[in-house]
Amino acid sequence: MKELAIDGGTLAYEEQGSGPLVVLVPGLGDLRQEYRFLAPRLAEAGYRAVSVDLRGHGESSVGWPSYSRKALGSDLLALIDQLGGGPAILVGNSFAAAGAVWAAAERPGAVDGLVLVGPFVLPQPPRPALRLLMRALFSGPWKVAAWTWYFGTLFPARKPDDFAAYRAALRANLAEPGRFEAVRSMLLSDEPEIAERLGDVEAPTLVVMGTEDPDFGDPADEARRLAAGLRGEVALVQGAGHYPHSEMPGETSASILDFLARVRHAA
Repeated sequence: MKELAIDGGTLAYEEQGSGPLVVLVPGLGDLRQEYRFLAPRLAEAGYRAVSVDLRGHGESSVGWPSYSRKALGSDLLALIDQLGGGPAILVGNSFAAAGAVWAAAERPGAVDGLVLVGPFVLPQPPRPALRLLMRALFSGPWKVAAWTWYFGTLFPARKPDDFAAYRAALRANLAEPGRFEAVRSMLLSDEPEIAERLGDVEAPTLVVMGTEDPDFGDPADEARRLAAGLRGEVALVQGAGHYPHSEMPGETSASILDFLARVRHAA
């Protein structure tokens, strides 16, 4: 594990392999080990795969002044600078996809490709009842148990073989002081202006979506709409949920590696 010190705290990251830089960014309420199946495949294929913990998550510090998507985007640019200035391909899951989009729009020269997995980037339809439920579910003394239960629902086809151990590690991490506060701050944030930056993104983009992702009413349509806004392409993983890279790592990794090879060739 290595650390990047920036204003407000430190970010934890680890790397595997050598070659073109690929930065792997997990979703909120998860750990950098979310990419435990993808990162080794990237390293074996000739990439420098760097997995980073979000602010307040994993082994990154807590108590940040902001947990916004734009703050995450600035963290990614700072990490790229620390790692040699890039350009890098950013792989962002869920909440982190919006941060990756912001980074690519803010500094196009630092990002030469985006892979957005189960991405929350476009504004979602208002669902006030669900929002109230989430506030209640993730605010009481049961919040960590409720989150890790919900986490388990995001794998509709099958769970990884190490799922029980992984979820136990995640639960222990989120129980540490300050960590779930970071999750809740991210979960309840609202930054529709990120979607307004899609036209500023120059990097080729791949949107990866599980067709049974329960976080979206119509996952395939969500993926196509976002890809259209970014002039990108879509890879649908049939039957997968919110984490296709760990639920169906073989198929998902193949799609991502094919995209990276084409980005690399174009560069």
